[in-house]
Amino acid sequence: MQSQKKQTSRRKPDWLKIKLPQSTKYANVQNAVKDHGLHTICTSGKCPNLGECWDRGTATLMILGDICTRACKFCAVKTGKPLNVDKNEPIKVARSVKILNLKHCVLTSVDRDDLPDKGAEIWAETVQEIKKMNPNTTIETLIPDFDGDETLIQKVIDAKPEVISHNLETVKRLTPQIRSRAKYDTSLKVIKYLSETGVISKSGIMVGLGETFDEVVELMDDLRAVDCKVLTIGQYLRPTPKHTEVVEYVHPDVFKKWEIIALEKGFTHVESAPLVRSSYHAEKHVS
Repeated sequence: MQSQKKQTSRRKPDWLKIKLPQSTKYANVQNAVKDHGLHTICTSGKCPNLGECWDRGTATLMILGDICTRACKFCAVKTGKPLNVDKNEPIKVARSVKILNLKHCVLTSVDRDDLPDKGAEIWAETVQEIKKMNPNTTIETLIPDFDGDETLIQKVIDAKPEVISHNLETVKRLTPQIRSRAKYDTSLKVIKYLSETGVISKSGIMVGLGETFDEVVELMDDLRAVDCKVLTIGQYLRPTPKHTEVVEYVHPDVFKKWEIIALEKGFTHVESAPLVRSSYHAEKHVS
């Protein structure tokens, strides 16, 4: 792929057009999210698959507030000084999962570098409460890097979610430009620790930021070297004019090539398409 900045000013290609959801299931989830004041990355992150996932009974709930201490150049989540931690949040989230009647729940959070434990205790308690109140609901946790602190990562592991994910977000060369504090090697260390404990480890990246085809393949090798099992690859879409520009709209055929290569390298599940996000088809990754 070649960097083509002129593409940022033209219209999005047809393959990035999104169908508006109209189902009753979607409407029920939408109303519940609004009525109960829930934070979802589906809405905060402006996810293009919101309708499809909600219609399937899957949603990604965001804990520890909706203000992040980091300011990554790709992310639509608000940044600044977070509010105090709500100690009752684990129970509230568990009730929300029940209200939404979720078959599969993905949990994520803002980064909380302001907290001594980076929010790990709330993470663990939330998973435990969801399992207690919703024994038939499977859980994926999409965790921050916790600055690579294994004692904090272990707290989430001990809560026993079915899948634990941590996103590399982009290739190594672009990481300093795109991620505000996170480091590529630290993220690999997190995924390695997850894999070594026996949980299903997962990671996701965005493309169209100026990476090359081969850099994505090299990233796959880095993930397989730490025994990452699941990979998602999707097109970066600029959330606002303040965020990093799209360098390229990658053709679906290229995504398909990456999918084939990733499966050949030993990933058990690969989601690779323009509108894929880290939680896309997450319910399929639990085994």
